[in-house]
Amino acid sequence: MAHAYRHYAQAHPGRYAATVRAPDPADRELTARAQALLDTVYSVLAGYGLAGADAVDATRALRAALHGFVTLQAAGGFGMPQDVDRSFTRMIEALDAALRQWKQAGRKDPTR
Repeated sequence: MAHAYRHYAQAHPGRYAATVRAPDPADRELTARAQALLDTVYSVLAGYGLAGADAVDATRALRAALHGFVTLQAAGGFGMPQDVDRSFTRMIEALDAALRQWKQAGRKDPTR
């Protein structure tokens, strides 16, 4: 999913930019499309056993990481000579490790 996200942002920068803001609830068509995308992310996170508030938190973290990477890359923000694809893969590996521990880490939160 992360690679598809990055590919879409690179292939369609204008459309990608339009996905950053949450849709106006009055725009039913756009809201339905955004929900379909969100449902895809929730399906991926269900594979980690995440649902409800945990899935919302994880979605926000995942989106922030992916958006940050693709935005920095598009702006030419990665000027060091190391391979950007390798860095992206390492970030995905780190996110995967975090998502595998998400529920357990959340149990340490006394507000839950």
